[in-house]
Amino acid sequence: EELAAMESRVLSIQSHVVSGVVGNKSAVFPLQLLGFEVDAINSVQFSNHTGFPSWTGQKLSAEGLWDLVQGLEKNDLTHYTHMLTGYVGSADFLRTVAKTVQHLKQKNPKMVYVCDPVLGDAGKLYVPKELVDIFRQEVVPLASVITPNQFEASLLSGVQVSTEEDAARCLRVLHSKYPLLETIVISSVETENELLVVGSNVVKADGGAPAKRPKVGVDYEMFVLKLPLLEGPFTGTGDLFSALLLAWLDRTEKPYQAVEKAVAAVQAVLKRTMAGARKSTHFRDRELRLVQSKADIEHPTVLYLACTKPLPEFEQ
Repeated sequence: EELAAMESRVLSIQSHVVSGVVGNKSAVFPLQLLGFEVDAINSVQFSNHTGFPSWTGQKLSAEGLWDLVQGLEKNDLTHYTHMLTGYVGSADFLRTVAKTVQHLKQKNPKMVYVCDPVLGDAGKLYVPKELVDIFRQEVVPLASVITPNQFEASLLSGVQVSTEEDAARCLRVLHSKYPLLETIVISSVETENELLVVGSNVVKADGGAPAKRPKVGVDYEMFVLKLPLLEGPFTGTGDLFSALLLAWLDRTEKPYQAVEKAVAAVQAVLKRTMAGARKSTHFRDRELRLVQSKADIEHPTVLYLACTKPLPEFEQ
């Protein structure tokens, strides 16, 4: 009863910058606007994001993370409905993230863990290679929702993703490998002139809890959004998308509707950011215009609708 009556409370473990909009600076404000209480643990505290010519700051150790979790535990502050994680730079810290998920799920077995498995992009790793296997073997198995990009989805599934059909095959492999995954969203599949957001979810039984599994006979729905390519690059967009997806999955009945709303808000933020960036060459002026986009975050105007269909089956 206590858990059923809980307000929506998120533990977000991500980076923090003094100036700029990435990590928790990109995720916390939108979640709060959408009605979530957010407790933030900052995996790093940097002066600014690492796309600038230089930065200063400190990293939180794995021991430091666990010390914070234990401090929350001692004061009975570890009741969460959701957990959200993004970029993690070391194996020890990532393993402690997994340990934290397991610990929090003991308090609330229904806790939704949204994991953005940040590994790299465009064929290049951002993190030590050993993190790939830790994500595959220790972190993704605990997740309810994952939001990999095209490169990360390929790494996690072993399926090279270049087309919509590749993405469908990738989604099928990931659902097969990770039975706890309810929703997968590949946040960016780039084709020649458009951007695809491709995802899938377990089809719910009787409009309530997901259909009981094992994997045999489970139904999955696939959804695809086609978007125009926008000028970039921008930092913090993945962090923003994962946070918005967490919120709208909690607020909407169908996962594809949550993706439509999350995409709509991100697109609105990017268009406003682009308008400001064109007037300046300073890195600072390419930071996401979150505060200025408050209304778009709270009430996104959906311009791009998802096409839905059963997730195809493929021969093994």
